[in-house]
Parts: sequence; C-alpha cells; structure tokens
Amino acid sequence: MTINSAIAGYKGTAMKMIDVGEKERTSRFAVARAELKCSRAALKLLNEGRLEKGDALAAARLAGIMAAKHTPHLLPLCHPISIAGADVEVAADEEAGVVRIEARVHAIERTGVEMEAMTAACAAALTVYDMMKRHDRGMELVSLRLVKKSGGRSGEWLRQGEEVRDGEPAPTAPRASKKLGKG
Repeated sequence: MTINSAIAGYKGTAMKMIDVGEKERTSRFAVARAELKCSRAALKLLNEGRLEKGDALAAARLAGIMAAKHTPHLLPLCHPISIAGADVEVAADEEAGVVRIEARVHAIERTGVEMEAMTAACAAALTVYDMMKRHDRGMELVSLRLVKKSGGRSGEWLRQGEEVRDGEPAPTAPRASKKLGKG
C-alpha cells in the first residue's frame, strides 16, 4: 500500500489547522532535548575535530536553528510563526557514548513553540549522524523529548526529573557549547 492510497482510503476525521486568530500574542518558550548514542571512537574524532565533513558540533547547532525556522514546512498542521530567538547546544560525552542536544525556542505568538524546539533538537541530532556515519553506522537517536514549555493558556510545564536553566535564547549573542547535564 502506498501513502497516497492510504490517504485516499482514510475514513477518519478530517484534518485541519486549529484557528488561533482570536488568541492573544503572549511570550512562548520551549526546551527540547535529544540524545544520539554513538561509539566512543566516533565521539573521539568528533571532539578532536577530525571528521572529514568538518565541525559537526557547529553544523548541528546551525541545522537545529534552521530547522526551528522551517518547522511548518515539515509538519503540515504546524502554524508558521515568527521566532524571536532560537539556540541549540550540542555536547559530545565520550565517556557516556552519547551526544546531548538541547534546543531552546522563544516567540511572542498565539501558539506554542514546542514543535519548533523538538524539530530543532531532532535536526541537530540527524546532522551529527550524517557527519559521523562513515565512522559509526550503528548510531541511534535514543531520545527526543520536550523538557519545558511556558506561555499560553496552559501555562508552564516541566518534565519530571529534568532541570532547565532559566532564561530564553539570546538570538544576538552566540554562546559557546557547554557540557549539558544528563537528563
């Protein structure tokens, strides 16, 4: 069965984009995290900057920010929004055998930025995979999760057992990659 035939045969409720036109614009903030399990040998190459394709950590940060901006192009029912700031941090932990990614997105909008943060974290992880696959085909995206969201009618939500530093992304001040806490 092809995707087109599956869609044509779908008899469920029609899909629609939720109307948010009457909602007030408020500050929205979301944090998402991803973890990519890798071999220690591949992570050593990553940390030493010896990957043939270049600086995977910088490429992942940029890919994550770009992905946040393009989320509605990837997720068909996601509203196009004006992102006020986005920041992606990527840290390779050789000892644990994992690359940890944290994406933070902020907007003054009528709808949340959870999907933008999740898309950013996922794209950053996939970029690292792409740049290291020659050295480790067995990498696994073992976690992609929303950690925090704030704003809107539902207010603030924080995933149990996770910690998030205060503050929203600073779009004008580049930040050096920091070692991210285990989540």
